[in-house]
Amino acid sequence: MIRTPSLGTSFLLFYATGFLPFNLYRTLSGTVARALAYSRPLLRYPAVTWLDAILARFVLNSLTGIVITTLLITGILAVIDSRTAIDLPPLVEAITLAMVLGLGVGCINAVLMGLFPLWDVAWSIITRPLFLASGVIYIYEDLPPVAQDVLWYNPLLHITGLMRTGFYPTYNADYVSHSYVLLIGLALTALGLILMRRYHRVILNR
Repeated sequence: MIRTPSLGTSFLLFYATGFLPFNLYRTLSGTVARALAYSRPLLRYPAVTWLDAILARFVLNSLTGIVITTLLITGILAVIDSRTAIDLPPLVEAITLAMVLGLGVGCINAVLMGLFPLWDVAWSIITRPLFLASGVIYIYEDLPPVAQDVLWYNPLLHITGLMRTGFYPTYNADYVSHSYVLLIGLALTALGLILMRRYHRVILNR
């Protein structure tokens, strides 16, 4: 697989185009989920609200992730001496969707982890196979039809596929649904913020 990636000739570039959006989602969902715990001392001040803590973590880690992604992709392209013609819009869309999904999952987990501390451990166990299920080291078309039907519902698979369309002009990820990923991300964000507004005092007083 390392010698012959599913797309192109460089496994390093192929792996990076799948791992970087996945890692951005994972980082954002984790830091947003623990935003209240990180910012608990600051939340004692009336001027600082729970929403400030969540947004601060989201914005800071989003910008950091974008900078890291840009630097790594630039470095990889320089090292492998690739003449890849980058299509910027799909890259921006993939990064944006990863950010929205990370925010949504993080908001929901911020509530669940705050109310049920064991959920932190349970979530880390449940999501361990996510790396393998998100198309980081393969493409959707490599899977058998049965696996395609199941894994299509994993929004991260759409994000990694969309990211790769920006680097490989011949790759057409027909299965990608922007609206599906965006709907999940926004729905989870809205639900998480509603629940956080209702239970933030309970969480902070634990």
